[in-house]
Amino acid sequence: MFKRQIFSVFIFSVFSFGAFAQADDSKMIKRMSDEILLNGKSYQNLYTLCKTVGSRLSGSAGMYKAEQWGLQALKAAGADNVYLQQCMVPHWVRGKKEVAGYITKNGNKTKQFDVLALGNSVGTGDKGVTAKVMEVKDFAELEKRKDEVKGKIVFFNYPFNKTFLHGAYGDAVRYRVNGPSAAAKFGAVAVIVRSVTGAYDDYPHTGTMRYNDSFPKIAAVAISTKGADKLSADIKGDYKNENFFIRTNCQMLADTIGHNVIGELKGTEFANEIITIGGHLDSWDPAEGASDDGTGIVQSIEILRIFKTLGYRPKRTIRIVLFANEENGTRGGNKYADEAKLKNENHIMAMESDGGAEYPRGFWCGMTKDQFAKVQSWTKYFEPFDAAKFSFNEGGGGGADIAPLQKYFKTAQFGLSTTGQRYFDVHHSASDVFEKVNAQELNLCVVVMATMVYLVDKYGL
Repeated sequence: MFKRQIFSVFIFSVFSFGAFAQADDSKMIKRMSDEILLNGKSYQNLYTLCKTVGSRLSGSAGMYKAEQWGLQALKAAGADNVYLQQCMVPHWVRGKKEVAGYITKNGNKTKQFDVLALGNSVGTGDKGVTAKVMEVKDFAELEKRKDEVKGKIVFFNYPFNKTFLHGAYGDAVRYRVNGPSAAAKFGAVAVIVRSVTGAYDDYPHTGTMRYNDSFPKIAAVAISTKGADKLSADIKGDYKNENFFIRTNCQMLADTIGHNVIGELKGTEFANEIITIGGHLDSWDPAEGASDDGTGIVQSIEILRIFKTLGYRPKRTIRIVLFANEENGTRGGNKYADEAKLKNENHIMAMESDGGAEYPRGFWCGMTKDQFAKVQSWTKYFEPFDAAKFSFNEGGGGGADIAPLQKYFKTAQFGLSTTGQRYFDVHHSASDVFEKVNAQELNLCVVVMATMVYLVDKYGL
């Protein structure tokens, strides 16, 4: 009987402790949520980044200005330690505005199109490129018609698959990334790529491409979705016998010095265990880089600010990283992982936000099955925000900048997942501006991110 009573008291104590702990967690999460939603600084920080710094392409003056902004923003948020981590970054420059249009037989331009050179593309030189346009939908058609390609400007007109609620970008982006070399293989002199977006407008969307060194390097431009449809109709109609002219002035310069910008809150119990949170500081040059990835930057900084404001002292070291050069090289993410390995650091968790700031839905979780089971046990804390959808990918999948950590560490990775239905409308285009970001959505993303960081910091993985 006595043993039974002791066992009962033990069970009661365990459940009571668990109930009290859950109540404390709920209270802390409510405090964080209230602070973010009522007094959040993310939206103002994003405004300052977009309007006083603007575009931040690797190697540009905007990149260096952004680094200094990041240092000051992290200090203002209350970081215990703020510093720069040097890395070499590519230095591609666009040069003068691109020119594209038809050349009639008497040499006059009769119709012009807005285009943007693809990132890392070579330029045409001042003389430009003049040739007939050959439209193909995909690589299979290019292969089938390879004997027609030589001397032509190949036009990849592959549309966003709108039946894919997620994954349309990954499906279409291969033509931007690999299209130029695929066409050069058969003798093309330049490439035009339909913008990788579901938006139907007049904004060309740029983005990085990669050359295959086995083939000539040819100029490559993106054309807007409306422009793509006009071009497709033209070359089947009144302009089918006309030459098309493209002139770009971009060039790749020598690598230059860039930096990851880092701010830390030191852990009180397990300071050697590091939780990394971040996004990428660089952006493409047509606009302000508000959603890609200004939102991820200010969300990460805000997590540090609310912990400091609320007097929360983390058990583990929380490190905010504003990564350099995600867009055309991921040099910052690789440098961060290499330095962590060199210093023999212990990275237990990494979180990335690089998908804009629409309503949060949960996380892409790259981790072990046991770790994911623990994460799933916390869904009740995310349900009030409609953000309890956790997708599992064993071993990786949190984002481009934190992925290199997997080379050296078994780091649990979290990629913020949002509704994601507007992000690619503005992605890499002139419409990626501050005004397209909703303050409430931005703040809710911070709430969800901060909640996960708090739980992992308190209970580990």
